[in-house]
Amino acid sequence: MAAIEVRNLTKTYGDTTAVADVSFEVGAGEIFGILGPNGAGKTTTVECISGLRMPDGGEVRVLGLDPGRDREEVRQLLGVQLQESQLPAKIQVREALELYASFYREPADVGRLLTQWDLTAKAGARFGKLSGGQKQRLAVALAMVGNPRVVVLDELTTGLDPHARRVAWEMVEQVRAAGVTVLLVTHFMEEAERLCDRVAIIDAGRVVAVDTPAGLAARGPAAGQRMRFRPSVPVEDALLLALPEVRGVERHGAYLEVTGTSEVIGAVTAYLARRQIIAAELRVEQSSLDDAFIALTTHTAAAATADAAAAAAAAAAANDTAEES
Repeated sequence: MAAIEVRNLTKTYGDTTAVADVSFEVGAGEIFGILGPNGAGKTTTVECISGLRMPDGGEVRVLGLDPGRDREEVRQLLGVQLQESQLPAKIQVREALELYASFYREPADVGRLLTQWDLTAKAGARFGKLSGGQKQRLAVALAMVGNPRVVVLDELTTGLDPHARRVAWEMVEQVRAAGVTVLLVTHFMEEAERLCDRVAIIDAGRVVAVDTPAGLAARGPAAGQRMRFRPSVPVEDALLLALPEVRGVERHGAYLEVTGTSEVIGAVTAYLARRQIIAAELRVEQSSLDDAFIALTTHTAAAATADAAAAAAAAAAANDTAEES
């Protein structure tokens, strides 16, 4: 049985469709990521999964339970850290954990949570006085206070500095190591590549791709490898493009950026060596999840813009026809 099943989920607010026919499954023990631009429908999707919003169509199951119909049972099995969740500024860390623990039949030990998430020294501190990283550690502790089997983490690292973000990543890995399935909503590509077993990209309320981070990267327009260097003497683009491993050449001032297959690095460096050309400041990059994300979401956004333009043109034509009549 999948930990989370989403089938043809839809949710609208008035004339706005926030989620349109979203489907995916999360396997038990996975860290499953949801990526998407701002306003793509990510948070609405996880709120429907968490039972905080009722979908207008489709089905959602958490460990086989309906979050709407079986809300109390799902609440006992599901921990949630939402992007906009805030605590009263004056509540103390231990008080918050004890309050949340009172909501569950078999809560975790508060003292153990304080130790596990490095909050013991802040047990008596007020929420409003915590740093961003400390607030995030408390958010994870609160999500785990009910000993959940599934946890939802929505934009866990937004606003954190690079060091605090990496600490948060280690926390997510600790959660999974405890046998908990993680649904991670993020817009940081590096975060998804580091943590996620699989990723769903949602754009304009629809799932546009589901795959491993590496699998998605391989779908990108720059799938393969990319090398950037400053040649010691000028090199003609056509000579590099004649190599079968090379797909494209771009110039950025004195630098060349060459993209191609997984063998492009060896082919280009061998070509340069034969001509005694030095590739100074050489930098090599693999195709990335970021490349695939931009390609997939840009295409969807362009399609949506075209649809809107076509609808507007049709409406204008209809108005002209009506006026002529």
